[in-house]
Amino acid sequence: MPRRKVTLAYMSNKSERKISFNKRKKGLIKKASELCTLCAVDGCAIVYSPFESQPEVWPSPEETASVLSRYNSLPEIEQTRYMTNLESFTKQRLEKVKKDLHRLQIENKRKEVKCFMYKCMAGIKKPEEFDMTNADVMRSVMEETTTALNSRMRELNIVDPNDPATSVSQNLH
Repeated sequence: MPRRKVTLAYMSNKSERKISFNKRKKGLIKKASELCTLCAVDGCAIVYSPFESQPEVWPSPEETASVLSRYNSLPEIEQTRYMTNLESFTKQRLEKVKKDLHRLQIENKRKEVKCFMYKCMAGIKKPEEFDMTNADVMRSVMEETTTALNSRMRELNIVDPNDPATSVSQNLH
């Protein structure tokens, strides 16, 4: 199911804001409860509001104090291990996008070389037109194609694996 785009705007009507806040707070606490139950983890929630004098504390003030105490007793490196800020998140995403781009560039180069090879086989291109800077890619594509052809020919019982004369790779040399 596609996600709906939600446009957030400040609610000017105080009573609407309070109703919305209470519904969302209830949903947040329900999600926290489900997370703790389903994943067998300890958790808590503290929600401050201009509508109430005391913060909402879930599951209870005592259990919340216990969870926070355990968290605060951890070394700082453990407390911040999984935290991220916008800068580090952006750097992580950028690195992932760079890796994806590099992978796609390699994949595209292989497809271009394979297309050129097929055009040569069809007589549309001449081998002299090949850019030799892509020779390693062409060698790899040709080996891959040869292996696939030999495999398919064996499946169709066209090739006798003991007869080098019927192997595609032998005929290319």
